[in-house]
Amino acid sequence: MNAVPKQMNHDIVLAADQLTRHYSVKKSMFEQGTVKALNGVSFELKRGRTLAVVGESGCGKSTLARQLTMIEEPTSGRLLIEGEDVAGASKAKIAELRQRVQMVFQNPFASLNPRKTVEQTLGEPLAINTKLSASQRAERIAQMMRTVGLRPEHASRYPHMFSGGQRQRVAIARAMILDPQIVVADEPVSALDVSIQAQILNLFMDLQQQFGTSYVFISHNLSVVEHIADDVMVMYFGGVAEVGDKQTIFAKSRHPYTRALMSATPAIFEEDRRIKIKLQGEMPSPLNPPSGCTFHQRCPWAIERCRSEEPKLREVDGRQVSCHRAEEVGDGEA
Repeated sequence: MNAVPKQMNHDIVLAADQLTRHYSVKKSMFEQGTVKALNGVSFELKRGRTLAVVGESGCGKSTLARQLTMIEEPTSGRLLIEGEDVAGASKAKIAELRQRVQMVFQNPFASLNPRKTVEQTLGEPLAINTKLSASQRAERIAQMMRTVGLRPEHASRYPHMFSGGQRQRVAIARAMILDPQIVVADEPVSALDVSIQAQILNLFMDLQQQFGTSYVFISHNLSVVEHIADDVMVMYFGGVAEVGDKQTIFAKSRHPYTRALMSATPAIFEEDRRIKIKLQGEMPSPLNPPSGCTFHQRCPWAIERCRSEEPKLREVDGRQVSCHRAEEVGDGEA
């Protein structure tokens, strides 16, 4: 999980290199401020794998999703999709790249047009982006509905006529209808009943196995992440705290923030339970970020260096971590 190489590996379908997104906001009547929603995020997504992005509200997860799906342009940095840089690409190229990256949103009822039938919802991307005939589109829609566990004869129904889990299956079908290389899923099961969540997660995994799709799976639920992810990226205050393969991150976290998140995850078996780490205070104001490490005000491992020097993402113990004391974190308590 290193920084983006100059020559893209063909196994890497998506790469971010120091991806940054800043927003200009009013601090007061006479003063403008800058919110650094994303502040130099770098990672790679490998073909056919799932990268889970985790962190508390306000850490930049949804802003990252908008960057990856090209809804917004980055303030600076590079975004490469299958080796092609989005920055400076023509409108035609952007339109082509958008077909390769699709999104599944958190709330299936809000993300589906209530005035359109499932057939219209799934048929629209095909009509716009392909040269398929009407009969070919109808066949493709029926096939995709069967693939996500819906009955093709229900294609004439409207979203309100389906359950929450079925509506999310429609949303997944819409994302998959153009056979994208990458799907960005932003909290796709958090609005569903717990009994339905496992079904939708298993559907994501089945589709990945069938089509080789790569996922960026955004979630705050580490139990869900442990079930579906291959790699994990922990974000805090717009930056990357820790990133690596799932087994490495879950076995021994090297960033204090990751350890705090892990300790808050419920565990059924006593041997899986961790010592609870209580973080002091709240996330800093994005209009008034602290100096040095953005986490130092809440960190039980913080030293003077953390207050003055911003840590860089570096390799420690088989993962990338941005912490001055990463070698010590995980080997004992503060």
